[in-house]
Amino acid sequence: MTAEPIQKLVIVGGGTAGWMSASLLVKLMGADLDITLVESDEIGTVGVGEATIPPIQTFNNVLGLDENAFLRQTQGTFKLGIQFENWGAPGDKYMHAFGPIGRELGFSAFHHFWLRRAKQGASDSLWDYSLNYQAAKADKFARLDHLPGSSLPGLTHAFHFDAGLYARYLRAGSEQMGVRRVEGRITQTQLNSETGFIEAVILEDGTRLEGDLFLDCSGFRSLLMGEALQVGYEDWTHWLPCDRAIAVPAENGPRLRPYTQSIAHQAGWQWRIPLQNRAGNGHVYCSDHISEDEATAVLMNNLEGMPLAEPRTLRFTTGRRAKFWHKNCIAVGLSSGFMEPLESTSIHLIQTAVVRLAQMFPTKAFDAVNEGEYNRQLGFEYERIRDFIILHYHTNQRTDSPFWTTCREMAIPESLQHKMDLFTATGRIFRENNELFTEDGWLQVMIGQGLRPASYHPLADQVPMDTLTDFMANLRGLHQRALTDLPSHTAFIAAHCAAGQVREI
Repeated sequence: MTAEPIQKLVIVGGGTAGWMSASLLVKLMGADLDITLVESDEIGTVGVGEATIPPIQTFNNVLGLDENAFLRQTQGTFKLGIQFENWGAPGDKYMHAFGPIGRELGFSAFHHFWLRRAKQGASDSLWDYSLNYQAAKADKFARLDHLPGSSLPGLTHAFHFDAGLYARYLRAGSEQMGVRRVEGRITQTQLNSETGFIEAVILEDGTRLEGDLFLDCSGFRSLLMGEALQVGYEDWTHWLPCDRAIAVPAENGPRLRPYTQSIAHQAGWQWRIPLQNRAGNGHVYCSDHISEDEATAVLMNNLEGMPLAEPRTLRFTTGRRAKFWHKNCIAVGLSSGFMEPLESTSIHLIQTAVVRLAQMFPTKAFDAVNEGEYNRQLGFEYERIRDFIILHYHTNQRTDSPFWTTCREMAIPESLQHKMDLFTATGRIFRENNELFTEDGWLQVMIGQGLRPASYHPLADQVPMDTLTDFMANLRGLHQRALTDLPSHTAFIAAHCAAGQVREI
């Protein structure tokens, strides 16, 4: 007999996590699922996540969002990558640019041919073969699917946007499709005395909201998963020691860069994120190595424009829930864990959680094997993102502060050590189980942070050097010709998606 379907879904908490969850599930399941979202206007959201990575395009496309309209409503700009400054040593710069590096030649990845030429004295940069990098540094952008006159891919983009405006935009669409929003504070969570499943949440005014399935989108508090169900938390601060962030909006600087900046400082790093109407700024730091007053001064002294509000402090513990799905509750967003925003993964982890939920949507039987597979897949994703972020810290060459020395000398996860060892010995990078970051992403950070392989793939020697030199020159030429015709980032926004005054929703 087929198990009874889930009929009532209750989402606890709004913000980006709550409204992304509501919008996708109502879009996919429509009238078959009664969705209620409860949130309180009195409870603020963290709301500093303003940078994204390319998979968000898929999410927005599933929702049927018009990209220009979405950008206008969220004060959005385009993002081609993340520039890292001072991470290897003070004065160093490199970019984790989206999109491919070069073009495969035969059965060997492109970077092996670049390594071969570098070992023979060629001085060209790896990023000479990244169209995204070249466009980003020239402050240019256009929607370019492929290079003109070529089958090579064009630009790969994500977005910078105001996360609060994005949540508001998704809320409007969700409510139009039937999601019911309830205003109020939750004061009690009722559990079944026999099964331990959540039966209902009780609001301050006595309203009782029953559900078959509950999503915990309550942020750091983790009202359902942490407080009610007592699911533990894995603390990763021994690998990622930053535990504070100071955030402040400011006027934009002189350039509307189509990329995020990550600038390393004495005991952490600073983000700069350009929106149409302002810049998002923050300083992520380790409180064991710098005081809050000192960290605030570092941030305020490194703004490009005048501050638009008072700085505020966020406290966090990097890590993840021991389970993301337990009984009839799933944690989404900050209630499930926190990964510092170095590689702009916070919004993506919301996306991947709710997409996996849609793919593994339960019945009232709540099969344990389904829950276990969800936890296994999301746990793997968290751990590989964790490793990628640790890589930035661990491979620094800075000697100017104890913080960076500690990061360089710390023991790291075995999974990351293996990846680094394989690369430094052979130049090889393998992407496992469709993990988030591609081989080209790992390549750019490892090369950018100063790792150099001892060798390259033998197949790279099978191409005559003059042929290889011509091949590389042709790639650079294709990129330069494409860049010539691209408008500036600012001009493209003005022509297609300028926000002006954001209308009230």
